[in-house]
Amino acid sequence: MAENERLRVTGPKNVAAGLPGVTAGLAASVGEMGVVRGTRALLRVNKKDGFDCPGCAWPDPEHRSIAEFCENGAKAVAEEATKRKAGPEFFAEHSLTDLDGRDEYWLGKRGRLTHPLLRRPGSDRYEPVSWDDAIGLIAGELAALDHPDEALFYTSGRTSNEAAFLYQLLARAYGTNNLPDCSNMCHESSGVALGRSIGIGKGSVSLEDVHHADLLVIVGQNPGTNHPRMLTALEKAKKNGAAIVAVNPLPEAGLLRFKNPQTVRGMLGKGTQLADAHLPIRLGGDLALFQWIGRRLVEWGAADESFVDAHTEGRAAYEAHVRAVDADKVRAATGLELDDIDALARRFASSERVIVCWAMGVTQHRDAVATIQEITNVQLYRGMIGKPGAGLCPVRGHSNVQGDRTMGIYEHPPAWSGRLGEEFGFAVPTEPGAHTVDAIRAMRDGRAKVFIGLGGNFAAATPDTTVTEAALRNCRLTVQISTKPNRSHVVCGTTALILPTLGRTDLDEQAAGPQFVTVEDSMSAVHASRGRLKPPSGDLLSEVAIICRLGERLLGEGIPWREFAADYRTIRARIARVIPGFEDYEAKVATPDGFVLPHPPRDSRTFTTPSGRAGFTVSELSVLEVPAGRLLLQTLRSHDQYNTTIYGLDDRYRGVHNGRRVVLVNPSDLAELGLLDGDIVDIYSEWDGSSGSGSETAERAGTAADGGALEGEPIAGAPASDGVIGTDPNGHGGSGSAGPGTEIRHVHDFRIISYPTARGCAATYFPEANPLVPLDSTAKGSHTPVSKAIVVRLVKRP
Repeated sequence: MAENERLRVTGPKNVAAGLPGVTAGLAASVGEMGVVRGTRALLRVNKKDGFDCPGCAWPDPEHRSIAEFCENGAKAVAEEATKRKAGPEFFAEHSLTDLDGRDEYWLGKRGRLTHPLLRRPGSDRYEPVSWDDAIGLIAGELAALDHPDEALFYTSGRTSNEAAFLYQLLARAYGTNNLPDCSNMCHESSGVALGRSIGIGKGSVSLEDVHHADLLVIVGQNPGTNHPRMLTALEKAKKNGAAIVAVNPLPEAGLLRFKNPQTVRGMLGKGTQLADAHLPIRLGGDLALFQWIGRRLVEWGAADESFVDAHTEGRAAYEAHVRAVDADKVRAATGLELDDIDALARRFASSERVIVCWAMGVTQHRDAVATIQEITNVQLYRGMIGKPGAGLCPVRGHSNVQGDRTMGIYEHPPAWSGRLGEEFGFAVPTEPGAHTVDAIRAMRDGRAKVFIGLGGNFAAATPDTTVTEAALRNCRLTVQISTKPNRSHVVCGTTALILPTLGRTDLDEQAAGPQFVTVEDSMSAVHASRGRLKPPSGDLLSEVAIICRLGERLLGEGIPWREFAADYRTIRARIARVIPGFEDYEAKVATPDGFVLPHPPRDSRTFTTPSGRAGFTVSELSVLEVPAGRLLLQTLRSHDQYNTTIYGLDDRYRGVHNGRRVVLVNPSDLAELGLLDGDIVDIYSEWDGSSGSGSETAERAGTAADGGALEGEPIAGAPASDGVIGTDPNGHGGSGSAGPGTEIRHVHDFRIISYPTARGCAATYFPEANPLVPLDSTAKGSHTPVSKAIVVRLVKRP
């Protein structure tokens, strides 16, 4: 309750960036790095001879300003380049029991890790360990496993191309495709959908395309917080005459008005209104929205006939399907008036250059793959693939999550696995490995015994927190390769290692001299990243060096690990021979702007599908029927966080200050539920686990007895802390019925904020709400956790 007493609510903003953004970014920089170090860091971020921002994957413009970073980029740099240190003395002072009671914000603010650390079996503390002993321990545990598939090799999207290539090489040479990654939880649905429809799982636009589009439709995305530099590109498009439409349950400040901090007008004037329209869509309604738009385009004869005839297949089935889309279902699914959807459809029909952008507000739904295919259908019908100023734009999160996948971080053998085996003289395993959700199941069930995390914060990023943490603790060995303390260091196996590594901002000195790494942004551009700051400790190793030491100890000298660690050019030479598109890698990346990877649909309207054509798809439209007394909940980020890294406790744009345990609810829903703004509630999620997918969550949940708020005592047996309560065999969930066999999960002490979100929908932050997301509730076809449409009920605290 203490957090709720400190929390202050001021109401949502209608403008983003400007002087407050500059002030917040500089304050974080000076506070963490100091004036001199902070200035040096910010003057080199996103520069052609500098380092890539460790935040989002939005591309850099050709002409970059002196301050080519955003507020959250400055915070990301400050977090990594902080002067604070969490050395052995910190871990001597704080036991695991103590750290278990600390939140993510507190842990992250302890500073940079400085030495390798070991938690021995039965111990409640980490202690220093030598690099040689740490690497030997990992190699020994891996060598002792009964099968390579008992090991999991996880990575986050901040890992460089060079480290990612070596990491997948290590795993596959060891004998497994168990390479789960953060993309499994975020944009996997995009890759699956686009791969099936156009033959490549990447977006088809460039930054110049965004600047010259006639219509930009931003779906399920909050660029003001998650990709702030995108606002500059949208402002440029707006000045070039583009219309912008936001499709999102919440109004987001960044898409209302943008005050560009790099212009006088932005700092001192009114800024630029970006969105011409906002459609407050109901959670999960995007599939219906684009099917109705498709219906209108078909009815109006708006096809690009030459493109459709020459480059696509499946038109007849698609047209027949969308002509039959039911208007009542569309209204129910979207919560919108058909006139408003028709207005957007007319924009699609009349615009010559259209780009649709989306992020996790689309990808983390039950029908995410089908929805992205429906977006693709509309763009194909209008001929918007392989056309300047037009295309598909999935906006990735982590700075190199797309590059990691290009480098082979994937649970399936890559298309070039034959080349990999020939290059290094081993047989690449052919059986698919574990994606992220399967990895949790494998640890839970004892099928996986060793977990190695190359970056990221697995325990906090994944769904079903209680289950995930128990799974990690079930491992024989967990290894976290990290820059700062996080929750995954606390939730560890019987034996655990923390291996400190260099960050993107750090100078990387190896035997051949200073090294640089490369990354790939959201739009397939690959460029160099060179850190120049003095590392916080002489005991840090680069990710490349850690992988190479483990590879040599585990697999011997068949692969030239020492050569790779000494000179990263030797890694890029092998990448150039193995992965298509990277020919002449070293020469291409030596140019100031790097290079853009081939994208056949964008470059030549060539589609590498089995038929050689882009495919229209047909998807069933179903409506999530939420029983009375329940809401659909989505998890989201605050403005003071990036993924699981919490920069501060404010969400300035939404008017939430000094706290995070809040739930945003439409005022009409509050009135209907008998709840008030400021009430403290527990949140219970309901999911029919017997269905095996998220598809039955809303359709089979029970009904509150009186159709109103479920007040009074929490469910019998509810834990004091967040987590899984269990299965209700009799359909009795507290004051109302949750349906036989419904799994119930719980988080406690959230303050209600009356907020202009879509009717029937609510929102709260992750990772605090991750305990509500069932492990087995995943998107059809992509296994991405359904974090954007959780059936919940709010129970007022007594």
